[in-house]
Amino acid sequence: MPRVKGGSVARNRRKKILKLAKGYFGSKRALYRTAHEQVMHSLAYAYRDRKQRKREFRKLWITRINAAAKLNGMKYSKLIHGLALANVEVNRKMLADIAVNQPEDFKAYCALAQAAIDGYTPPKTEVKLDLNNVKTTEKADTKTTKKVEKKVEVKPVKEVKKVDYESMLVTELKELCSERDITGYSTMRKAELIEALKESDK
Repeated sequence: MPRVKGGSVARNRRKKILKLAKGYFGSKRALYRTAHEQVMHSLAYAYRDRKQRKREFRKLWITRINAAAKLNGMKYSKLIHGLALANVEVNRKMLADIAVNQPEDFKAYCALAQAAIDGYTPPKTEVKLDLNNVKTTEKADTKTTKKVEKKVEVKPVKEVKKVDYESMLVTELKELCSERDITGYSTMRKAELIEALKESDK
């Protein structure tokens, strides 16, 4: 059989690996076989450590929060439990940043958590109703009590302008699908996205 060369395909494949191995020591950046082995290991380590980095940062945030909480006479677990009881939604990253840069604000968080543990719950914010468009009519009852009936004026709904989905990009269409809670939009093509959005408009 005649000899078949790899040609430009094989050369491009090797050049891609050697480009990834640029900066390695010794033969790991010069010889294809050694460089290929090292690049495969490097990519595996990078994939593993992208997940590991998140755990390490979480440990760092917890350590900083714990150190600042001990300065205020609390423990980390007690602080987090108290903030959960007080319905305070703050993540550990922001809490650690407050502990380092704004110790006075962190002290207020500790006081709030301690108050929640002791049984005090902060009052919930009341929603104020706009009564400008509400008319009330009073009707006398047979008894001395009075019943109050409220009539709410319903304003006509403005017509929604039709959106030209054809002129939009795929990324914009996917953002609209995520806002409207359309499932499976990540694997859809542009025509399928447009059909799904038109069905949600009905």
